[in-house]
Amino acid sequence: MRSPHVLIIVENLPVPLDRRVWLECQALVARGYRVSVICPKGPGDPARQRIDGIDIYKYAPAPEAKGLFGFAWEFAYSWVRTALLSLAVWRHQRFDIIQTCNPPDTYWLLARLWRVRGVKFVFDHHDLDPELFISRFGRPVGLLKRLEYRGLRWLERRTFRSADRIISTNESYKAVAVRRGDRRPGHITVVRSGPDTEIMRPIYPAEPHAADTVELVYLGIMGPQDGVDQVLMVMDELVHHRGRADVRATLLGFGDCLEDLKRQSVQLGLEESVTFAGRVDRDAIAEFLSRADIGLCPDLKTPLNDLSTMNKTMEYMSYALPSVAFDLVETRVSGADTVLYVPSGDIAAFADAVERLIDDPSLRARLGRKARERVARELDWRPQAEAYVGVFDEVSGFSQPGPAVPPAVGVNGTDARGRRYVDLADTAEFERYLAERRAP
Repeated sequence: MRSPHVLIIVENLPVPLDRRVWLECQALVARGYRVSVICPKGPGDPARQRIDGIDIYKYAPAPEAKGLFGFAWEFAYSWVRTALLSLAVWRHQRFDIIQTCNPPDTYWLLARLWRVRGVKFVFDHHDLDPELFISRFGRPVGLLKRLEYRGLRWLERRTFRSADRIISTNESYKAVAVRRGDRRPGHITVVRSGPDTEIMRPIYPAEPHAADTVELVYLGIMGPQDGVDQVLMVMDELVHHRGRADVRATLLGFGDCLEDLKRQSVQLGLEESVTFAGRVDRDAIAEFLSRADIGLCPDLKTPLNDLSTMNKTMEYMSYALPSVAFDLVETRVSGADTVLYVPSGDIAAFADAVERLIDDPSLRARLGRKARERVARELDWRPQAEAYVGVFDEVSGFSQPGPAVPPAVGVNGTDARGRRYVDLADTAEFERYLAERRAP
C-alpha cells in the first residue's frame, strides 16, 4: 500500500512556528505518511518551502482584521487563497486526507468539496470560536452581535459534523464536541499539546541575567484574550508600589495587542523593568526559559481560557520553571501542584505569589523540580503523538511500525546548536542549577 498523503491547513500561525502543528507533521512523517501544509506567511517567509521532508505552501496573510466586515474579509480571503493552494498541492501529488485546524471554523466546506475525490476529513480542534467571541467582545447584545454569535455556532456545528474524525486538545474540548457537535465520544480523540521533553529541557544559558536580579518571563500570543496587560500591572505593583528594584520581566511573543502593550509599559514607567523580545524561535525560547526564574500565566478566567490548555504552562514546566497563574480549570489539569494559583484578575494576589517566589529560592527550586518531573511523566508529547497518528491509521487503513517521535539524539549532552543540556540525572547539579539558573 502506498503511503497516504495528508494535507494540513492552518490559518492563525505560520508553520513551523505553530509548535503543535509542526510536531504533528513530524509524527506523521516518522510513521511513513507524506505531508503537505498550507498556512500564512510569516515575516520573510518564502511562498514555498520543504523542511524535513514536509512541503509547505504559504500565502501572504490578510491585513489585520477589525470589526465584523474585517473578520469576514480575512476569513474569505484566507479561504480562497487556501482553496487555490490546495489545487496546487493536488497537482503536485494527490492527497488522501485533509486536516484542518481552527480558528476559524470555515474549512469544513473545502473538505466537503474535496470529499468528491475521496478525500477524508480530520478536524484538529484547537479553539472554541464561540467562547473566543465572548472573551473578546462580551456576551452578544443586540441583533447584529447575536447573529454573529449564532453564525459562529453554526460554523462550529458544520465543522464537527463534517469531520470523519475529531482531535481535541483536552477533555473539556472533547466534551464540547460531543455536546455541541452531537458526535459520539468514540469519534473524538484527545491529543494534548504536550512538549517533547527530550528536546525542550533546560540548557546552560549563554547570557544569564545579573545575579542580583530575578527575571520573570511571559511566553505566548499577545491578543485581547491573553491578559498580557495583567503582567504590566503586576510589574507596576512590584516595582512602583512595593519598591522591588531587583525584578525584571521579559515578554516573548507577538499579537494584536503588542504595540498597545508597549505604549502601556511606557505610560507606567516600566521601560527599565520590562523588555519586549517579540517573535522568537525555538532556540531563543530555550535560552530565555533556561535563564528565567519565574514564569507568568496571566490568562484571565473567561469562557475560552477556563477550558483551554495553555501551552506556556507546560513549556515553563519543561524548563523546570516555577510559575504563577490565575486559577483556571485546564491550567490546574496541566500544572497540578507545581504552579501557584491566584484568583482571576487579583493583581495584588498575583504580585504576592510572585514576591513569595522571589524571596524563597528554595520554593522556586522545589516547584521547578516537581514541574519538570510532572511534564516529563504525565504531559510529554511522545505518547500524544502515538494517539495522534493512530487517528490517521484508523482513517486511512495504513499502518507502519516504529515510534511516532524518534528518540532524541544528543551529542555529548548538547542540543542542535551545541549548547549544553543541564544533566537532570545528576541530582546535585540539577539542584544547583535550579537555585542559580546559570552554568557552574
